[in-house]
Amino acid sequence: MRKAIALTVLSASMLVTANASAADKLVVSTWGGSFRDLIDEAIGTEFTKQTGVEVEYVTGGTIDRLNKAKLAGTAETDLTFTTSHVGWLYTNDGLFETLDMSKIPNAKNLVQQAQLSPGHIGVWGYVYTIGYRPDMVPAGETFDSWNDLWKPELKGTLALPDFDPSHIIAVSAELSDADAGTWEKGQDKLKALLPSIKSYYTNDANSQQLIATGETPVQVLLSMNAYHMIKEGVEIELAMPREGAVLGVDAMGINKGTKQAELAYQFMNIALSPDVQAKIAEINRGSPVVTNATVDPEIAKLPGMLTTEAQWDATLNIDPKLRAEKTAEWRKWFSENIMAH
Repeated sequence: MRKAIALTVLSASMLVTANASAADKLVVSTWGGSFRDLIDEAIGTEFTKQTGVEVEYVTGGTIDRLNKAKLAGTAETDLTFTTSHVGWLYTNDGLFETLDMSKIPNAKNLVQQAQLSPGHIGVWGYVYTIGYRPDMVPAGETFDSWNDLWKPELKGTLALPDFDPSHIIAVSAELSDADAGTWEKGQDKLKALLPSIKSYYTNDANSQQLIATGETPVQVLLSMNAYHMIKEGVEIELAMPREGAVLGVDAMGINKGTKQAELAYQFMNIALSPDVQAKIAEINRGSPVVTNATVDPEIAKLPGMLTTEAQWDATLNIDPKLRAEKTAEWRKWFSENIMAH
């Protein structure tokens, strides 16, 4: 889950055709930074090209935007990008429309893991896994197992996200012969990780700063962020532990009460078209959530890219609905028992 820029930023796509009326504007809630840019470049540009309709982006952190939507009373945006489990919180709070799937014909090709709820569906996949600076860890360390994070020689090297402990909680449970539903069995395992932990990152920018400077040369890291940093010149390797990397799916839903539902459906359908899905993989290494997208073989072979059913099935997939139900409990326990030490 991303915590993007603290201040909400309103920006507009420059791709507006002369014949689009002022009323024909789609307002999209999303994260800032590279994710906002990805959505505009891969989806918004094509949407405006096909419809002549301007796209505006309201950006902010995942939970900040959820809380704002709860307080608003009426829809302030037309379509929302969020994470798969936070999408369940929107759905449970009645903040998403029930989707008419007949208006999203490209959704017929969705992978099973992107078929999320009556109110939201996946738009791209990724993994949270071990990212590391190969020049700053013990020679020969490749993190073939999540268990390697517990090695004594990695003392004081690791950063974890402070806003979402679900990944390391699920991993600790997996290593304790349990799963996310019986996560308590992994509590002692997770407590034993404390010597390795150096810091907790608060958002994407903080994660990038910590690993770029080498302050925390090992992180539980979002694969798309890793590839963004690699493009920026930071030497990072992504490990694929044998137990599986933790699956993430970002999602989209239509805000309850929007007057632009038909445009929102068009936007979602364009987002799931094979060409746009391939472009998402090209730009920011997001894995296609439809089975009919063709990804460049050089991109498809990168660690963390999911382009086959077997690759999707090999991930550690925390049920998004369960994750939504457990998020508050997990964050409280993690704060009191891990971050407080």
